[in-house]
Amino acid sequence: MSNQRGVGPGRVGHGFLKPKDSKRTINRLLKYLGINRFKLFVVVLMIILASLTSIIGTSLMRPIINDYIVPNDLDGLFRMLLILFGIYLLGATLTYIYSRIMVNIAQSVVTLIREELFHKMQMLPIKYFDTNQHGDLMSRFTNDIDNVTQMLGNSLANIISQSLTFVGALAMIIYLNLTLTLIKVASLVLMFILVRFIGKKSQENYRAQQKNLGAVNGYIEEMITGQKVVKIFTHEEKVIEDFAVLNEDLRSASTNAETFAGVMMPLMGNISHIMYAILACVGGILTIKGMFDVGGLITFLQLNRMVSNPITMISQQLNVIYAGLAGAERIFEMMDENVEIDNGKVTLTPVIKNEDGSMEICQDNTCSWAWKQVNEDGSYVLTKLKGDVRFVDVVFGYNEDEPVLKKINLFAKPGQKIAFVGKTGAGKTTITNLINRFYDIQSGVITYDGIDIKDIKKDDLRRSLAMVLQDTHLFTGTIAENIRFGNLNASDKEMIEASKLANSYSFISRLPEGFNTVLTNDGENLSQGQRQLLAITRAAIANPPVLILDEATSSIDTRTEKLIEKGMDSLMENRTVFVIAHRLSTVKNAKAILVIEDGKIIERGDHNELMQLEGRYHGLYTGMFK
Repeated sequence: MSNQRGVGPGRVGHGFLKPKDSKRTINRLLKYLGINRFKLFVVVLMIILASLTSIIGTSLMRPIINDYIVPNDLDGLFRMLLILFGIYLLGATLTYIYSRIMVNIAQSVVTLIREELFHKMQMLPIKYFDTNQHGDLMSRFTNDIDNVTQMLGNSLANIISQSLTFVGALAMIIYLNLTLTLIKVASLVLMFILVRFIGKKSQENYRAQQKNLGAVNGYIEEMITGQKVVKIFTHEEKVIEDFAVLNEDLRSASTNAETFAGVMMPLMGNISHIMYAILACVGGILTIKGMFDVGGLITFLQLNRMVSNPITMISQQLNVIYAGLAGAERIFEMMDENVEIDNGKVTLTPVIKNEDGSMEICQDNTCSWAWKQVNEDGSYVLTKLKGDVRFVDVVFGYNEDEPVLKKINLFAKPGQKIAFVGKTGAGKTTITNLINRFYDIQSGVITYDGIDIKDIKKDDLRRSLAMVLQDTHLFTGTIAENIRFGNLNASDKEMIEASKLANSYSFISRLPEGFNTVLTNDGENLSQGQRQLLAITRAAIANPPVLILDEATSSIDTRTEKLIEKGMDSLMENRTVFVIAHRLSTVKNAKAILVIEDGKIIERGDHNELMQLEGRYHGLYTGMFK
């Protein structure tokens, strides 16, 4: 199965995202902010006080000029200047404090959002990751989270502060001179119209920028991961061309976003400067005619800037707000995805077997396992975990109108080894994905120890299985930590036994740090075969009743494969094993070999029976040696 079904170079949709419900996004962000409601109350209170200090300080210019400067009262002027200094010092202190508190609030909110997003990611079905670029999903955790952080940590407080300053300053200029205020209001109407128009365009383009940035990140991640493939087939020019298309889409969206963002402040600033000149001229005429005093005019002009500047500042901060909202929308989109549906009620529980053959629940590490089915009256039935898996008339397709498996019937009794062979795309891996319930079937039934797997809780179902994939994945950490990922409670002794069983102990013990060797970048300091051996060891330590090997030895040389087979014989003893292999020599000892073609089982039997049949398996087997 591809990690990115239906997604590849040149297949990412381009263009602008349609505007979405910003109001709903804001309401959801406010709920997160509400967790810190006391701190927010303190911040808002400090913002109000800081805004008042700014307005009061500016308003004091009128009495300072009229009552102290014009009459040459130096002592009074000195006292007023000290008062003015104290007011502005208080405002600066309050601004510093609420800015620090707001940063703390923003970080706590973003931490919570990041945790919820990561938690949601664990709950999403495999299909979601198969149909979305991994780089784009990563962008939700990086670029989008950063934009939300900038919006909450800086812009939100600034907008509240500037809004309060605007209201307070507007009230003061109305009090000082109604005629000049009417002229100012006319310019404000023009400013609001421009802010609304430019803001809407800016928001659209910021959404497009975030989308295209995710596409670029996704493509870069694909190319980094597949760099060897690119170089093997000398497709550097092709991927450069594809990247150029994605990069150009990002450039176009970013240019449009930054163009509207960049034009906002200069436009508002120029309108403000023009209105300042007009108000100065009209106010000067009124003052000369005795209809206004000098202190009032100077104070009005200062307050005029305090009315205009918030609009300019808010228009500038709106760009950060739009980027933050665009990022928040993308985050909430992922949060709103449907989680894996799990209606199962049957659970896996540890049991101990009594002498009379009955079972009872226990908590000892020596316990075996059983399925626990609870009846309506509260009583329960225990069914021994054996590993009996059966498919009855199973039909499945990744798209419902395009079935991949068609009326599949098979059974695997406890301890049997079942092998699937066939050409690529026949449906072999799909069958194993259905056993895990990575996908749900459209019709038919799959039973596990006689229980419909839809009735079993997914976590308990998957806990009873171990899977070794063709594409191994190792986590950053020590070899011991990677092995214990199969069983977090495994002891050192169990880990060593599992490594010996899978024949990985030999190469691990030769490493300088042994089991404490640190792996990075998916185990790049190990060979592909060694990585595969660790994956098999991880499955061995899980000690499951059912084992799925999906091309588990595909990356291992023949000699190592022989060693693994010896360990696997012990590992597979008394276990149900499903094997997918292209090397047909590895499945000769399987209890049953199923030949899959076009989603159907066309042949079944053991190796000798199928060879005598001289059908498709015979052709595949003899063709392999030819």
